[in-house]
Amino acid sequence: MFVVTYRKIFFALSAILLLVSAWAMYQYGFNIGIDFKGGTITEVSYSNGRPEQSALNSNVEKLNLGNFILQPTGDTSYVVKTKELNDTEKQALLSTLSLNNTASTTVERYDSIGPVVGNELKNKAFAAIAVVILCIVLFITYAFRKVSEPVASWKFGFATIISLIHDVIIPTGIFVIYSHYTGGEIDVLFVSALLAVLGYSVHDTIVVFDRIREHLRDNKEANRKESFDITVGKSVSETFGRSINTSLTIFLVLVVLYYVGGSTTKDFAFVLLMGVVAGTYSSIFVASPLLVTLEKLQNRKAKK
Repeated sequence: MFVVTYRKIFFALSAILLLVSAWAMYQYGFNIGIDFKGGTITEVSYSNGRPEQSALNSNVEKLNLGNFILQPTGDTSYVVKTKELNDTEKQALLSTLSLNNTASTTVERYDSIGPVVGNELKNKAFAAIAVVILCIVLFITYAFRKVSEPVASWKFGFATIISLIHDVIIPTGIFVIYSHYTGGEIDVLFVSALLAVLGYSVHDTIVVFDRIREHLRDNKEANRKESFDITVGKSVSETFGRSINTSLTIFLVLVVLYYVGGSTTKDFAFVLLMGVVAGTYSSIFVASPLLVTLEKLQNRKAKK
């Protein structure tokens, strides 16, 4: 199948995307949300029309709250992100947003997180991603422990971890570029989206690996000699339609969530969209073809 025959092209495309993602992370940095660095997020809606953003910006500046971000959300609301506020500063901010109580407003959300809690959340979030990847690799290695030829079971785990790293770095890099222009933040929802992507990606990869295992077993029982690249290519071909159809279904749902779900889930849906695309790509064009490359490297080494 062309996926195996032209695997170097797909590897090169992945390498380019990884390099672009690494460049974006270095160039733009991470826009960490208040979930991880601490701070306060306040969302206020207006029942009689939203005031001009420029006027509110200048009024909030006069409160001397330090750096803040004022963003419109929906048709009638504003979200303000500031440092962690005390009660006096909170009341001053709400009064300013209500134009000194002359505008009819409703506080839709007020979340405050201290810097210590935020730092603890950040450490736990990254630890969760690392633990999930480790557990997935161990599971793959165990699940394919009876596959010893032509590649060892740990190589299925190795191919999986490469594809999972691929599926974390590329959506993160794209989100960094996206957040540079939209103000999106890396928060708990971002980490949740990455964990969901890891789960989706490994599920898709296992489907292909399982088909490879079935063909290897059938070949062995029938005493049939078939090169490993043909077995892998045949397995990818048989699962190709299923992977694309499943991904397309999820993709369409996420597109709807992105445009209709509101500002709270917009960034979450965007990360999932990028993750589903990256995960589908890696399960078809990276993980399984990588097994073929590992098998050829193994044979080349054995001949020396």
